[in-house]
Amino acid sequence: MTIGSKKFVLFLMGPTASGKTELAIEISKTIDSKLISVDSALIYKGMDIGTAKPDKKTLKEFPHELIDICEPEDSFSVNDFIDLATSQIELAFKEGKLPILVGGTSFYFNALEHGISNLPASTDKSRKHFNELLKKQGSEKLHKRLKEIDPKSAERIHPNDSQRITRALEVHDLSGEILSSLQGQKNHKKLNAQIKKIILMPKRSELHERIEERFIDMLKNGFLDEVETLRNNKKLNLDLASMRCVGYRQVWNYFDGKYNKKEMIEKAIVATRQLCKRQSTWLKNEKEGLLLSHSDIKRAVNFLQSHDA
Repeated sequence: MTIGSKKFVLFLMGPTASGKTELAIEISKTIDSKLISVDSALIYKGMDIGTAKPDKKTLKEFPHELIDICEPEDSFSVNDFIDLATSQIELAFKEGKLPILVGGTSFYFNALEHGISNLPASTDKSRKHFNELLKKQGSEKLHKRLKEIDPKSAERIHPNDSQRITRALEVHDLSGEILSSLQGQKNHKKLNAQIKKIILMPKRSELHERIEERFIDMLKNGFLDEVETLRNNKKLNLDLASMRCVGYRQVWNYFDGKYNKKEMIEKAIVATRQLCKRQSTWLKNEKEGLLLSHSDIKRAVNFLQSHDA
C-alpha cells in the first residue's frame, strides 16, 4: 500500500525501550516505506549489542538507512546527520515510498524539523581541553559553570549530560557567544517537507522494567565481549562520543576496575533510565501527532492515511 501523491515524512519517536523499531517495521509491512534511523548510537560499526541495534536478519529483511555508517573513532555531527537523512528522504520520495524516521535522538529530530544554528565547529584542541576539564571537575561542576554563563542552556541541559554541557561551554569559548543565543537563529538546513508524528510512550514503570530486562539480556548475549573488543582498538577512549553511549562507559569502567560487576549493572541501568527520562521530558512538549501508549498498528496506519492528521 502507498500513501498517495501527498508527500510527507513520518517522525516515529519514543524513549529508549519503547518499541519504536518494531512499530516502524509493522508500518513498513503495510505501507511501502524507507526506514531511516535517527539514533546517534546506531551509526557506529561494531556497537551492536549495547545499542540494541536490530539484528542482521532483521536488517536484511527490513533495511534501515544510517545504521553502521562510521567507525566508533570517527566524529559525526548533526550536520552530517541532516545531510544524509535529507538525501534518504529525497530518495524515498523519488521511489514513491514513505520516509519513516525512527529513533530516540531528539537533537537530530529537532534539527531536521527546525533547522540548526551556525555553531562553531569543534577543534581537536578545544575538544581535548573540555574533556580534560570534565575529567578533573565532573559534569555537575561544569554544569554550575554553564549556569553562570548561559542560564537558559543550563536549565535545558541535565547536570549529568556531560556531552551537551561540554559542547555548550566549548561554543562559548570558541565564539564568545552563548549557545542559547546562537540556537535562537535557527533556519539552516530545515527540512522542506510536511511532517507527521507518532509518539510511542509506554508507562514509565513499564519502560523501567524493559530497560532492566534488556540490559540483562545484553550481558547474556555477549555485551562484555563486545566492549572488550572495542577496548582493544587503541584509537578508542572514554572521551569519544561513541564510548559515552549508555552502557559502554559503565562496562569500560568495570574493565578498568572502577566498579564490580553488580555496581556496573546498577550504574548502566540507572544511566539508561536517566536517558529515558530526558527523552520522555522532551517528547512531552510534542503537542501535535498521534500519541500511543503501546504499539497499535491499526491506529498508526489510520492516522497516516487520514488527510487531516
